[in-house]
Amino acid sequence: MSELIAALPMYDWPEARDEVDAQWTLLRDAFRRKGIDAPQSIVRRNGDLPPMPGGIRDGEGQLIAPDPATLPPDELDFHKLWLHPALLFAQTCWGPMELGLSSHVQVVGQPSYDACEGGQGELYSSALVMRTGEGPEVRSPADGKALLPLDLIRGRRFTFNSPDSMSGIIALTRDLEAAGESLDIFSSRSESGGHRDSIVAVAEGKADVAAIDCESWALARRFEPAAKAVEVVGWTRRRKGLPFITARTTPESTVKAMREALAGLAEQPRIQRVG
Repeated sequence: MSELIAALPMYDWPEARDEVDAQWTLLRDAFRRKGIDAPQSIVRRNGDLPPMPGGIRDGEGQLIAPDPATLPPDELDFHKLWLHPALLFAQTCWGPMELGLSSHVQVVGQPSYDACEGGQGELYSSALVMRTGEGPEVRSPADGKALLPLDLIRGRRFTFNSPDSMSGIIALTRDLEAAGESLDIFSSRSESGGHRDSIVAVAEGKADVAAIDCESWALARRFEPAAKAVEVVGWTRRRKGLPFITARTTPESTVKAMREALAGLAEQPRIQRVG
C-alpha cells in the first residue's frame, strides 16, 4: 500500500465524484506504468491524511501547518493537504501559489480546459454571473480578453469564494485595474466559501455579481439548480488554470516520470503536460 497521497479536490462536486475517481484512475495507472507508487484512491477528508506528530514542518524545520490528526476528520483543509510532505499529486490554485505555497511544492503540469466555454488549453477564465434578466448574456470572447460590463456591475454587491482565489477575485481585481477601475466599483463585497455558494447567493438575491471559473460554471449548469436563475454577463481574461502539484520533497526522478506520464495522456480530456 502506498504511503503517498493524492487528491483532485478543486472540482470534486458530490455529483461528479465518479468522474473525478475515473480521472484519478487514469492518472494513477499512467503513473504506475512509470514505476511510481501512486495510491489506489484519492483522499477527500482530513482523516485520510497521514498524521504528522508535532505538525508539518518545512525544510528548515519551521512549523508550517498543524498535525492533520488535530483537524476535523470529515472536512478537508486544502492548505494542509497541499503542505503535506506525503503529497504525490494534487490540484491547487495560482492564488495560493502566489501567496507563498509555491515555496513548499513543485508544479508537475496543467489541466486542459478545452472542454469548457472560457477555456483554451491550459488557460481558463471566469464567468461573471448575475441574476437572469439583469443584463444581456454574453459568450466567452474568442480572443480570450476580458469582457467586463462596467456600467452593469457598478454599485452592485459582489460575492467571491475565498480571498486567495485567482478565479473568484484576484483575476477580476487585475482586469478591473487594467480597465482603470478597482473592486470599489462594487457597493459591497462578501465571502461565500465556494463557487457553488456564490452562484446560490446570486440566485437568491443575497449578492448581485460573482466570478465563477469556467469549469465550475460548467459543473453548476449540470448539477446546481440555482444556476438556472443566473446568466453570464461578462468574462475575465484567460489565464493559466489550476496547476497540478507535488510536495517540494518529491524526488526529481519522480517529478520527471509524472511529467512524462502526463505527456502520454495529453490527448485525454483535461490532461496536459507542463509546457
